[in-house]
Amino acid sequence: MKREFICGICILAAGTMLGAPLSARAAEVIQESVSESEELLTAGVSEIFTDSLTEDEYKNIARAAEGARWGYTDLGICNVEENNLNIRKEPDESASLVGKLPKNAACEIISSDQGWAYIKSGKVEGYVKEEYLLSGFGAEQKGKEVARTIAVSSANALNIRETPSLESQIVTQVAQGEELEIAEFLDSGWIKVYLDDDEVFVSGDYVEVKSDLPTAITMTELLYGQGVSDVRVDLCQYAKQFLGNPYVWGGVSLTKGADCSGFVLSVFKKYGVSLPHSSRAQANSGTSIQASQLQPGDLVFYAKGGVINHVAIYIGGGQVIHASSPKTGIKISSYNYRTPAKMVRILQD
Repeated sequence: MKREFICGICILAAGTMLGAPLSARAAEVIQESVSESEELLTAGVSEIFTDSLTEDEYKNIARAAEGARWGYTDLGICNVEENNLNIRKEPDESASLVGKLPKNAACEIISSDQGWAYIKSGKVEGYVKEEYLLSGFGAEQKGKEVARTIAVSSANALNIRETPSLESQIVTQVAQGEELEIAEFLDSGWIKVYLDDDEVFVSGDYVEVKSDLPTAITMTELLYGQGVSDVRVDLCQYAKQFLGNPYVWGGVSLTKGADCSGFVLSVFKKYGVSLPHSSRAQANSGTSIQASQLQPGDLVFYAKGGVINHVAIYIGGGQVIHASSPKTGIKISSYNYRTPAKMVRILQD
């Protein structure tokens, strides 16, 4: 089987490198071979042909034989040291922004020309500087390194429990379609997941498990509604400068690491507001409000077992920014990605 499979790969490579189209039957045969021996493709081919194939030749073989990776046919991975990669409407540094591509986020490379790549990532399409993208073999290898195994809620209100049992206390509920990073699969059919910086449990019957890569952030997620005071707009814009920066328990540094309340404390400090370093204490600051009253700059609190244990800054458009967990760092989420326990107005304007 291995020899026949490798010979098929060699024939495929020859056709690919010469620019010959791959026939439907050839594609079908190679796909069948890949299904039977994915491990050989991802490991064995590189070992067998390391000395005889160039990197570009290997990329061509891998792409044709494996097809898409994580749903991408020409995978690109954002390769920046910090912050996010700007996605622009036109291939020009002065063109308007249409979104941001976070570090290690994935995209489909649609075309490239004169140092610019036209990409699609999530709901965003536009141009990025090609020098900041990994592609081909490098993107596939990076994808394997950074891909997340996630559980996507398939229930309207997914119960998050303290322990892996239907008799266990419900910590909170998660909306349908929300993603939870998986910590461990249990033999009982339960899954241990991360809920911000807590480890909790969901029943495997009510989630879809998949391997996924992060995608672009839309401008809608980055902007605000009309009629918002300048200080609120400025505070939210300031907070979003630190997207992707690390989560550090007990930390208050916006660049080197902060926990949820440390992030809020440090953002508000810039605007002359002093807050305690505890989400529970912050929840007792300011004025309680309803969801319908939320404005950018207000705080949204979440609880575990009825006790406040997490805080986020509302940025408008149904979104919050928060220092979520050591896995994800500072990120943007839907304000009701888990059931809010309390909402508070700190800025009185």
